[in-house]
Amino acid sequence: MKHNFLFTSKRLGFRNWIDSDLESMANINANSMVMEHFPSTATQQETFAFIKKMKALLQEEGFCYFATVELETNAFIGFIGFARPKFNTSFMPCIDMGWRLSPSFWGMGYATEGALRCLKYGFKELGFKNVKSIAPVVNKKSIQIMKKIGMTLQLEFTHPLLKGNTKLEKCVCYEISRS
Repeated sequence: MKHNFLFTSKRLGFRNWIDSDLESMANINANSMVMEHFPSTATQQETFAFIKKMKALLQEEGFCYFATVELETNAFIGFIGFARPKFNTSFMPCIDMGWRLSPSFWGMGYATEGALRCLKYGFKELGFKNVKSIAPVVNKKSIQIMKKIGMTLQLEFTHPLLKGNTKLEKCVCYEISRS
């Protein structure tokens, strides 16, 4: 199957979402290991709404959490990219970078490689001045990726959408600026 990639890295392709991504992304979102640092897993309906939102965001803004594919096998691995968070805190509005990959693609450097390539795209092609990334303090793997791609800790904060969730409410915001 021929994909229309918006851009690629050495091993990954980044593209708009297609209908056949729904089942794979729903499986990722239903995985308790993947969603360990979220209040709950997501249903197929929630995943469908998320994909619909990403398609609209890409059309309106030129970016989204991009559907991400392993080039060698053409396998859908999850998403890496950008969004505009919709919650109220001191550093809003901002461009957020995030990733969510199938566990079968963990530990291969894909999140780091993809995040670095997305940053390059965001700064060069989209003209971003800076990008932030947010995670609960307990999400050590994501925080490690933020550090690896050159982001620095901006602040710790209580996430307004996670208030009362003692495991997840304390979050960090990392940031990188165009240099």
